[in-house]
Amino acid sequence: MRKALLGLLLMAAAPAMAEGVPQSLRGTWVSGSCAAPVTVLHVTARAAVRLPADGPARLVRFRSVREQGGWTLGTGLGAEAPRLMLRADGDGLALAEPDAKLRDDRLPGGTAVSAWQRCQAADVATMLLHGEGLAFLGALERLEAACQAGPMQACITALVAEADVSGDGRLSVAEVARLMRGAGWALAVQEGATTDSIAGAAALGAVAGLAAARGVVSSLDYDGDGVLSPAELAQDRLVFPPGTGSGAGRPGSIEALADGAGLLRALVERAVSE
Repeated sequence: MRKALLGLLLMAAAPAMAEGVPQSLRGTWVSGSCAAPVTVLHVTARAAVRLPADGPARLVRFRSVREQGGWTLGTGLGAEAPRLMLRADGDGLALAEPDAKLRDDRLPGGTAVSAWQRCQAADVATMLLHGEGLAFLGALERLEAACQAGPMQACITALVAEADVSGDGRLSVAEVARLMRGAGWALAVQEGATTDSIAGAAALGAVAGLAAARGVVSSLDYDGDGVLSPAELAQDRLVFPPGTGSGAGRPGSIEALADGAGLLRALVERAVSE
């Protein structure tokens, strides 16, 4: 289970990209009205996600962001390298999504431009469905920045800072579960899920995320206080251990350890079932 939390750290270990989308273009935008959005568009430093009320979601994480002819051009990851063009339009946002065949030096060409208005919040259903996931996207980018640029301690510090909702400097089961739910939402959106599919994934993720979070906390909670401290997250992960060991004894069979692990697992499973 601890792999779930460590996976968030490993997810951040990729080449870093500086700057990103200008601050003025980031945030949540909608077509339609804030009270009843037809489509939600959320822009972060290095990504844009479009969430239509009817139709598949689209998440583009940018491998590069640059200025071109008054537009901010973001080019996505993957073989298709999707491109999005953003620029301010008064108090709103203009968005163009060029065809893959259109050359960069001809952008935006005849690409249709859509208009978006900024929103701080939407209706209850939209906030329940997407609020945590959108928060996770920003958290993931900050984790990536910390884990790519700094040592392991900086990565762990960033993880605690992003997940610690209560502000006590430690991670509870609920706080870890929130990360898990956000990650599940991001995976669903990445796959182009519809609103109904995202809702279904959220329902399953609420249960699976809580179970995974309990497993993570239990497996790393060395002092048994029910929460994870930065020290517990860092245990055996900051520096290599000394090459001490012992000169006494003789090597046994590593394979024999599997028998002990299997016995322990059987005892645990029996205890849970009784």
